[in-house]
Amino acid sequence: MTGPSVFAEMSALAAQHGAVNLGQGFPDFPGPAFVKAAASQAISADHNQYARMAGLPALVSAIADGASRHHGRLIDPLAEVTVFSGATEALFCSVLALCDPGDEVVLLEPFYDSYLAAVRLAGAIPRIVTLHAEGGFRFDPAELRAAFGPRTRAILVNTPHNPTGRVLDETELSMIAEEVRRTGAYVIADEVYEHIVFEGEHRSIATWPGLAGRTATISSSGKTFSLTGWKVGWAVASPAVSTALRGVHQFVTFATATPLQHAIAAALSAPLAYYAELVADYRARRDRLAETLAAVGLRPFPAEGTYFLLGDARGLGWDDDVAFCRFLVEHARVAAIPLSAFYEQGHRDAGLVRFAFCKRDETLAEADRRLRGHALTPPID
Repeated sequence: MTGPSVFAEMSALAAQHGAVNLGQGFPDFPGPAFVKAAASQAISADHNQYARMAGLPALVSAIADGASRHHGRLIDPLAEVTVFSGATEALFCSVLALCDPGDEVVLLEPFYDSYLAAVRLAGAIPRIVTLHAEGGFRFDPAELRAAFGPRTRAILVNTPHNPTGRVLDETELSMIAEEVRRTGAYVIADEVYEHIVFEGEHRSIATWPGLAGRTATISSSGKTFSLTGWKVGWAVASPAVSTALRGVHQFVTFATATPLQHAIAAALSAPLAYYAELVADYRARRDRLAETLAAVGLRPFPAEGTYFLLGDARGLGWDDDVAFCRFLVEHARVAAIPLSAFYEQGHRDAGLVRFAFCKRDETLAEADRRLRGHALTPPID
């Protein structure tokens, strides 16, 4: 459950072979200068002691301002916003706060690997609903309904979706909301890519009727401001749910780094033009990588959001995505992540691989050169 992951294996192989790392989802370019300057200023001003457990007032106020606009209701910054050391901590604390041993949690697979670990560490039972690749990574409504029962405590909803790049549409979110209302479950909404959307429109599931009081909406500064190493995330939830989340958070990290909270409060004052430029830059990177993948026979799937793109290696003769990724990093010296790593049993859609395009133009150009310069078909024994 908590052993080494394929992510660690591929990163180690990438370092060993001097590979271009398109596996791990972190930008290789700097975050905004004004945000880094704000962190430096906060350190120099000696804002270096413990912050308020639930988050600095300046930061929770900035988060609440944005959430109020997006959710269409007034968010109380002190009662409904909690700052965590990254969205992953927020996810873990949410599962541990809301779920008891024996409770059931619905997961949409493929999913970010920490989801399953969080559910199992809480002693809860995962109920898996598959997003089917052949249907454009959509779930079967009957499978969704069957996953909800009398022991369902929560569903974890990720949109924009890692690893597929899907943005769940209103029909899909409405079906999830209906099951949540029917069973009285909670929603843990992972929305860390909320500002990286190319097609469609991101809408928080917390805005559906009856769900505001039953949803913990989780986001993060790392993806939006290209500062993944700072680990500043947050959850917006009703006062009752926020109290439960804080009951766990106080015994995990207690408080997130104070100067970084000051800096992210400054970051959230960025003008709308910043977000438009972010999307435009990532769209250009997505399209560039998609062109490369298509040219070398790795048919790309459409990516409506996030900074990930799936490629299909089955057309090249591969039916084992782990073997393909090992071959790719060792021979073409480009690292990717096998999609099977995002499934409970690790065997679904096993010819697909995930590439990250949150990289400099020079990095993507070098990946293009290496992929085009090496035969990617399976070696003949």
